[in-house]
Amino acid sequence: MALLGALAVAVLVMAGGTSAKPQATPIKAAWIYVGPHNDAGWSQAHDMGRQYVQKQLGTNVKTTYKENIANGAQLKQTVASLVRDGNTIIFGTSFGFFDKALAAKYPNVLFEQATGTDLAKNMAEYFGAGEDSIYLSGMAAGAASKTGKIGYIVPFAIPEVIRHANAFALGAQATHPGATVKLIWTNAWFDPTKEKKAAESLVASGVDVLGQNVDSPAAGQYAQSKRIPWVGYDANAMKFAPTSWLTAATYNWGPYYLKRVQAAQNGTWKSEFYYGSIKDGLITLAPFGPKVSAKTKAQIAAKRKAIVNGTFHVFAGPIANQSGKVVVKPGQILTVPELYAMNWLVKGVIGSAKG
Repeated sequence: MALLGALAVAVLVMAGGTSAKPQATPIKAAWIYVGPHNDAGWSQAHDMGRQYVQKQLGTNVKTTYKENIANGAQLKQTVASLVRDGNTIIFGTSFGFFDKALAAKYPNVLFEQATGTDLAKNMAEYFGAGEDSIYLSGMAAGAASKTGKIGYIVPFAIPEVIRHANAFALGAQATHPGATVKLIWTNAWFDPTKEKKAAESLVASGVDVLGQNVDSPAAGQYAQSKRIPWVGYDANAMKFAPTSWLTAATYNWGPYYLKRVQAAQNGTWKSEFYYGSIKDGLITLAPFGPKVSAKTKAQIAAKRKAIVNGTFHVFAGPIANQSGKVVVKPGQILTVPELYAMNWLVKGVIGSAKG
């Protein structure tokens, strides 16, 4: 509870009061990816953000990236190399890449980490309400399912992924009451082979729609071969499954990255916890595929409008867990710290929250 309390304060108040010293131009900014920069998913979305910064700032910035970096020794070596090369702001785009100890080792470097909670004088955290657009993509999956049996491929059993799986299931149930969502854990953010095998297993078990929270389009390519509807994640991957594609929850990282690099450049950077939304443009929804009906599009548009104006919240009670126990009471809306601690699955999800 102490951790959650600290995070709650961090969400509301900028942490620390330090700011970076003004940088001589061009500033050097680096990004670290857990997968390949062109994975058609998570890492590619971040790299599009990097390219946006480069395009907007031109000769005033030198950007670089390192891809397929694993947490641990490889990550530490990569950071050391980037620091030696003169990068003064580094974005780590995977959970657990950075911590306070690493930030303390390089006090003159600014660190930004996606999806984490640790804050330090020279380390910020950023993410967004991906659950909102994932819920909307789940609505497309539910509407496309004839049997109400949907498969969802997931990487690691951490709160981020658990809340995304829950949001997807709640969205599917909104357009297909009673729908179930079966999980298969790959224990990898990016592993096309495992993702395809998971898709094969899910289809063999009887699901008629596939969704994912992993990074490659492998499941979508398999769905295309079987003429099964598919919901992607992170990026518009319609080209990999042109007739199976429904939509995907996506992220527009560019404006955030530009703002933070500029702040580092002009000496106004401050440590903070940022949680973007559909309203501020970080959270987006990819274009719809041919299988999404006009009726479903209208339902999704109405729900999106309700999310933006605050009349609908994905995790507002009553919500029951897998066993049917109400864990979010009527009238209760889960806070960001509670979302970041989620370790239970909603009713209708088939699988374990422990992976």
